Amino acid sequence: MDSTVDRPDSALGWTPELEHSWRSLDGAGMPGRVSRLDRGWSTVIRSMDEARGIADPLRVRNIGADVAVGDWVVPSQDGERVEHVIERYSAFTRRASFDGMRAVSHTLAANIDAVFLVHALGSTPSPRRLERELVLAFDSGAEPVVVLTKTDLVDDPEPERKSLVEVALGVPVLLASGISGEGIDALADYAQGNRTLTFLGASGVGKSTLVNAMLGAQTQETNEVRLGDQRGRHTTVAAELLPLPKEGWLIDTPGVRAVSLWLSGNGIERAFADVFDLMDNCRFRDCKHDQEPGCAVQAAIESGDLNPIRLSSLEHLVEEEAALEEEQRAREKAADRRSGGRTRPPEESEFDDF
Repeated sequence: MDSTVDRPDSALGWTPELEHSWRSLDGAGMPGRVSRLDRGWSTVIRSMDEARGIADPLRVRNIGADVAVGDWVVPSQDGERVEHVIERYSAFTRRASFDGMRAVSHTLAANIDAVFLVHALGSTPSPRRLERELVLAFDSGAEPVVVLTKTDLVDDPEPERKSLVEVALGVPVLLASGISGEGIDALADYAQGNRTLTFLGASGVGKSTLVNAMLGAQTQETNEVRLGDQRGRHTTVAAELLPLPKEGWLIDTPGVRAVSLWLSGNGIERAFADVFDLMDNCRFRDCKHDQEPGCAVQAAIESGDLNPIRLSSLEHLVEEEAALEEEQRAREKAADRRSGGRTRPPEESEFDDF
């Protein structure tokens, strides 16, 4: 590709990594960024005017393309469909949640730099959910940040914050309120340099209120939560890429009821680094961390240095991932049988990006 060809606007989140991937597609046209998906259609922005609604974006079909909000794509010359998806430098991916598709991935957001894992005060935050979210976040390639929101509802947020700090293992745990504005500037700082942010959290934790506060406008609809358990219905129905007032981007995603793992890289090891460090000190290399003598994990549990629930959670997640791997192998074998034994070349595999 001619190096003199104009490149996309860096304000849209274009990076050197994306530049390299684009240049490797010999003869590919000018990329744009997917800001929204609607039933097989991608809304593609190519300028800040299009991002801010001053000019009309491009609408193209996702025919045969695996596209997520935040992706960079090259439309076909006639502007009718997505021709290329630029290789992602990060992707927030989980297992598809609908029946019969457990061995299929679902990408919530692509090309993200920081992911905010949102939990709410006023109801007890779930350390077990946070563990799952951290695995997904580490595997995404983005920087995880835990956000404890709705600080306006409690007098002292520190006890609940400390309970998440113990699980987060060095990942920042920030306090914020979309109502009072506390912590909003600290969240926006993560977008400096035209970086892209996204949120992950259950319905009713206040994500849409945070989004409105960061955007400085009532962009996302919010609903009241139930008084009994502080839960609510999610009000974001489709993921959307939104420009922040100063610089950077925010991908707003619907509330995720179930945090289902996808195939892990080193996410489990990073999210449970404390347990894996203990395992390295067991007397026997094949220690099952149950009744074996010289087990450093059991010693830490007996001394109170490790919560046994944390070991149980790790074992459950490892089992879940192993089951998913087996399901994927079965799915691929079934696909191979349907194709008459002709194995698809690796570059065409729908799982390559993950």
